[in-house]
Order: sequence, then structure tokens, then C-alpha cells
Amino acid sequence: MNSKIVVFMPSIEGGGVEKNLFLVCNYLSKKFKKIKIITISKKYKKKFNKSIDVITFSFDLFDKFSRRIKYLLSIILLIKEILKDRKIVVFSFQANLYCIVICKLFSVKVISRSNSAPIGWSKNFLKKQIFKIVLNLSNVVIVNSYQFKNDLKKEFNVKAKTIYNPLNKIEILKKTRQKSRKIFDTKIKLRILNIGRFTDQKDQLTFLKSLNLIKNDFEFEARIVGRGKLRKKLQNYINNQNLQKNVKILDFVDNPYPLIKQSNLFVLTSKFEGLPNVLLESLVLRKFVISSNCHTGPKEILLNGRGGLLFKVGDFKELAGKIRYYFFNKKKCQKLSTRAFKSLKRFDYKKNLKEYENLIRSQF
Repeated sequence: MNSKIVVFMPSIEGGGVEKNLFLVCNYLSKKFKKIKIITISKKYKKKFNKSIDVITFSFDLFDKFSRRIKYLLSIILLIKEILKDRKIVVFSFQANLYCIVICKLFSVKVISRSNSAPIGWSKNFLKKQIFKIVLNLSNVVIVNSYQFKNDLKKEFNVKAKTIYNPLNKIEILKKTRQKSRKIFDTKIKLRILNIGRFTDQKDQLTFLKSLNLIKNDFEFEARIVGRGKLRKKLQNYINNQNLQKNVKILDFVDNPYPLIKQSNLFVLTSKFEGLPNVLLESLVLRKFVISSNCHTGPKEILLNGRGGLLFKVGDFKELAGKIRYYFFNKKKCQKLSTRAFKSLKRFDYKKNLKEYENLIRSQF
């Protein structure tokens, strides 16, 4: 097919959104004649198939700039591509408002993919009205959960198409076998893991507060893996509450699967999400999951509590109670995990990548 697609992703940072980006782009490169990606993050170039043309600047310095500057620089590159050929379809993975406005100014079709629930967007009334107007200019809006779709309709009157994150179980199991250091010091019964950026959204402080409540109830080890500006704050809490023997903070790794394999309980404390990949990956590796019941994704993944335990966002006392429940009721909880594992076929990567392909073809 002669169709040309330009993917817009100014800042690639190695998280769950990026995993979807690599999967989707590499799949589309086999189905369409020409795929280009606009990004300032050159260091991830090798993650893309060689047939994908990575449009960026030659200066490595730009990759150290803030997201906002990367957005503006990427817009310059986008305009250049549009001026070369206005028959392209632009697929926005990030900075959707910027991308949609530019595409509409030049009468270019644009598909936008939103990654995190509207509850995490600005509460400012004027900004909300801007979101409402601009999102409705997109030819198609893609979201990754049905709750997300409903929230967009309710908050912004935007009709969206739900396509689940493509989950490649075979690749996850393959990467699990790669060598990795041991992150737990002993083989005690409870090994708890949390993975995510150290930001207010991921709310690891709630995780630590819950651990502080149970530190004298039974033996456990907990590990928090990630990177971000709140690392020092989290470490200070660990030190102040004498949790050093139980909890350690570890650096972000490109391949987290061997780390997940070493745990037996995964905890997500996010205030909002889209569809958290890390929950899907934990279930693939047969780990029990406790998650905040945040908008959006966890409730959908965990079958409204029939595939794992859910707690109210920010409620560390409830989370502590859920961890206790798991510790003393592992057999009952195993049944929930098995049910969640069997439901993962909804997220099969072949099925969902095909949906992306069909949707993009419909725009030419």
C-alpha cells in the first residue's frame, strides 16, 4: 500500500506508552509502504524497524530539554513533513492538542491516541474547553480502555475508539529468561514489587505508608523500581519510618520482567492511568495484583475485583488491609489471579494491532 504515515511522539522516555509505540510502529511498518516517526529522542532509534524513517535533529543536546521544548521542536519537524506531502495521515501518540491544531491548519488527517485518563488532565475551566474543542477536531481519537472511552464522552463529549494495548505474552516470557540481578535479599514468603515513575501520579508514598502499617505484622521485602524527581522524598520517608530493612528503591531498567518474576505480589498505587501495561505484564507472569481503583484501566484489567484486589485511590489503610488479606489468604487469591490470567486474550497483540491497521487504512 502506498499510504504514508507520520507518527508524532516528541519525547520517548521508556515507559508503558513507549512500549505500545514500538509495537504499533514496527507492526505498521510491515503493512504500509512508508512510516516516519517524528521525535527528539534519538537514543531509542534502534527500537524501531530499519524501514521506519526517524525524523529528528542531529544534535543530541535537544534530548535533554524539557517536554515542552521537545513538543515545539517536533512541531517544526511536523510542519516540514506536511509541506512535503499533505496526503499523509498523522498518528499522534503525544502532545495531541499541538499536533491536531497543526494538522487541521494544513487540512491533514490526524489520528490521536490518548494515554492517560481525563481525570488527570487540567481542572482549569478554560483548558477543559480547549480540550473539548480541539479533541473533536481529530479525525479519530483512540483510547485504551472502555472506561476511558466513557470518561471522554462524559467530560468532553468526544466519541473515541477503544483499542486495548497490544500484549505480546511470548515476548514477555522470552525477556523474563534474560539474566538479571537478584533484587530481594532473602526467600521470605512475601516479596512485593512496585514499578513506575517517581511522580505524583504514581503515588508511591501511599504504598510506603501502607507498608509502614504492616511492618510489624509479618516479614516482607518490598522494592520500588523507577526514576523521577520524587525519589529523594520517597527515600526520606523510608529513612524516617525505619523501613530500610524492608524497602529499597531501585533504578529504572529497560527489561523489568525478570524483576517481576522474582516477586509474588505486585502493587500499583496510581492516581490515574490509561491502561497500565505493568498490570498486564504482572498477570502474564502469574503474579497477584493489588491496584488502586483509579481511572482508568485497573478495574477493567482485574475484572472489577474478580481478578485481583482493588482499593480506593490514596487510601493507604485500605491498601495495608488488602496486603494483609493476600498474605493470609494466598489460596483464595490464587483463584483470582487465574481468572485474570485467562482473560488476557482480550489484549492479544495480534488482535489489537490489526485493529490499528484497519483504522488507519480507513483514513486513506
